[in-house]
Amino acid sequence: MTIYYSLTFLLLAAEMITFTGLVIPFPFAVRKRVFGFLSESHIVAKIAYGIKISFIFVGILFFDALQRMFRITAEGDLAKSGQQGVGDIRTETSFAARKFYAQRNVYLTGFTLFLSLVLTRTFAISLELIHSQEQYAKLKTGPSGGSDKDIEALKKKARDYDTVKAKLDSQTAEYNQLADKYNKLSGGKADKKRD
Repeated sequence: MTIYYSLTFLLLAAEMITFTGLVIPFPFAVRKRVFGFLSESHIVAKIAYGIKISFIFVGILFFDALQRMFRITAEGDLAKSGQQGVGDIRTETSFAARKFYAQRNVYLTGFTLFLSLVLTRTFAISLELIHSQEQYAKLKTGPSGGSDKDIEALKKKARDYDTVKAKLDSQTAEYNQLADKYNKLSGGKADKKRD
């Protein structure tokens, strides 16, 4: 195997190990620390940038291997149809080996590219899950942080409402008393619209 396919294989092996590490069920605190470090570290960001560049080269290798596999398959179909000379056993084994290597290279680069997409999405989903679990824990344990201010504001509004309601009730009662006195003195009926 050439050096660039050997490096692609090492990248695929590293992706498989990373994927296994991402899906292993760790306790929440450990998972939170690890994913927090991975998502916020500048060193990890630089490494990820370098790996993204290497995936561009793997993509080029994938299209080259795919083209080579199609060309070898076309040559094999042409040889089987009898348009070229009759091959001996060495020619057939050579052709089979070339076809095998071309298919191996396509699968190697294709799986490397596919697993990179899977890793990216798995990492994003895991981060979303951690954030959701944190928010759920905050909601479950009760209000904290900015929510205390909201609750205090609502309690103050409720007290203000109760104060205004008490004032209104006392003013209504006083109005009714004055209206009753007025009715007794004037002998008529005053309009009690405030009831």
